[in-house]
Amino acid sequence: MKNSESIASHALRAPQDDRVATPSATGNPGNGTESSPTAGYVYRFGQFTLDSRKRILSRAGSPVILTAKAFDVLLFLTQHPNRLVAKEELLKGVWGDTFVEEGNLTQYISHVRKALGDASEDARLIVTIARKGYQFTADVTVGEAADTATSAGVQVSIAERSLAGTQAGLERPSGERIPGAPRPRQKTVVMGASAVLLVIVSVASWRNFPSMAPPRSQKIMLAVLPFENLTGDPDKEYLADGLTEETIAQLGRLNPEQLDVIARTSVMGYKHKPERLDQIGRDLSVQYVLENSLRKSGDQMRITSQLLRVKDQSHLWSHDYDYRVQDALTVQDEVARAVAREIQLRLTAQREAELARSLPVKPEAFGAYLQGRYFFQRNTDNDTNMAARYYERATQLDPSYAPAWVGLSRTRHWQAVRGLIPAEEGNRLAQEAVERALSLNPKLAAAYIEVCRLKLFVDFDLAAADAAARRAVALEPGDPASLTAAAGTAKFLGRSDEALQLSHRAVGLDPLNAGSWDSLAEAELFAGRFDEAAVHARKALELSADVWPGHILLSKIYLMQGRPKDALPEIERVRYDAQRAFMYALAYYAMGRRKESDTALGELIAKYHARAAYSIATIYAFENRSDQAFDWLDRALAQHAGDVIGTGVDPFLKSLHNEPRYAAFLKKVHLPN
Repeated sequence: MKNSESIASHALRAPQDDRVATPSATGNPGNGTESSPTAGYVYRFGQFTLDSRKRILSRAGSPVILTAKAFDVLLFLTQHPNRLVAKEELLKGVWGDTFVEEGNLTQYISHVRKALGDASEDARLIVTIARKGYQFTADVTVGEAADTATSAGVQVSIAERSLAGTQAGLERPSGERIPGAPRPRQKTVVMGASAVLLVIVSVASWRNFPSMAPPRSQKIMLAVLPFENLTGDPDKEYLADGLTEETIAQLGRLNPEQLDVIARTSVMGYKHKPERLDQIGRDLSVQYVLENSLRKSGDQMRITSQLLRVKDQSHLWSHDYDYRVQDALTVQDEVARAVAREIQLRLTAQREAELARSLPVKPEAFGAYLQGRYFFQRNTDNDTNMAARYYERATQLDPSYAPAWVGLSRTRHWQAVRGLIPAEEGNRLAQEAVERALSLNPKLAAAYIEVCRLKLFVDFDLAAADAAARRAVALEPGDPASLTAAAGTAKFLGRSDEALQLSHRAVGLDPLNAGSWDSLAEAELFAGRFDEAAVHARKALELSADVWPGHILLSKIYLMQGRPKDALPEIERVRYDAQRAFMYALAYYAMGRRKESDTALGELIAKYHARAAYSIATIYAFENRSDQAFDWLDRALAQHAGDVIGTGVDPFLKSLHNEPRYAAFLKKVHLPN
């Protein structure tokens, strides 16, 4: 792996010739370097014997062809079995100070795997640890090499010579040096443009691997692992995270009928986690993984990307991206040409036109936008306020950049929900911002998701919210956020089959996101599928104990299953006093402990009546006290409680369904009867 010094180097040393195997590159189990050509060890693992003096690999006594450098790679791994060998360590151990592209190492690993017949996922000898390096998993025994006279330089076989000739270029750097330093104000647009180019060239490269494409009926499943920040600057984490999300979004839009890309939430868990590639494949149900890293030398930036196949952990493609500032704003034109010329995925004419259309953004605005997104996702009140400032700054620096207006809308609405700014003001600012975004880009799916939220929870206009969510899915059918929004409106409108289908699709694209599983469980609760809901609610809590509504949702499911005793431990884990009192009132009533139920209800009314009217109405409905239930439903409507939108499908209100007042209330909030 290249470090910042090697990137900045003006004179890269030529790689060693891979046509002749020499003992000098071999290692000793004690210090990693043999003291002389006559010293050596034999390493045995399984049916294989590797003789470091003779530089021969054999299997059950028969020689196995390896190029010299591939032999060195295998030797180094056998000297360090059953531990993570970092890419930097392996490059240093085999090539010393010679500069070698990281992609070349993966090619040699692939060659070694083929030589070992390392194709079985369950019995793999060389395991890829995503973004970190490799682990040699065999048990290795070490002995002294036989004292047979050998030449200090052993020529490779004719077959090996041919292979070495084809791979000689693997070690040779491209010759490109990172061009002149960009001016500071232009750094961020370089990275934004790089992300777009990275995505397209990654996909375009697939045409070189025809075996990669699955049958037409089967989708390609791809995970984009988080960009590894190798700049040495912790303040660049926002940039690495932003590029990860941009890459996922761009790939997800290419052709959702052929390609599904795992969502950001599910891949970010691997950001600082050295996980085996095959395990990632199982966790996410993907066939391919795209690894990325970000490096910096002065004001110069480099992205390295590698495409890996999970099944055999083979390296399919890699590329380094260096940019001169004057070329940065033309990247999208290059992308359009690359798509038209090379991409294997079928693209509509409209999609090709969209990719060809250049949409430059001012670099300072793009940087502020990425900062805003970074802070918003940290999900504390202080970070939310910080996100609002960055998003607002982005809209000031480039008023034509629609995604910044979407981010500002989302943040203003959340500030209103959290009480960080007055609700009326926050919702008004959110509405203005999203309208501005749509005026700039009427095909921006993220903007329609914000419209859906505002129409749903501010205006109580479920029909308009549903239309916005459907528009988002039409624009980006591979986006889990769009699918979840559409599932939510379908759920509230009583279209349970549609809600379940959309929720399952969202889970498939975001399988490690606890919120996706909780949304599915809630849809199943409203559909009366309580057993499935319980399984999926527990799955959500396994992924994150802090998921919302989490323990509240699982307790409700248990109550619907007639298991109030099982609900009590879940209620104890609820962190919010008002919600805990609400659930205790329901559970104790279901258990026949009326006095304790009344105590919990009394506490809820005394302390939280100003913001818990819907919860109080729910308790009265569950107790078949309809007059009190309708009284508190009217109060909830007056409080503008967001829960009111679920009145039509909430199973705890079932006792009210035959009342004329119920139909009248649904009409007030524009819900179908």
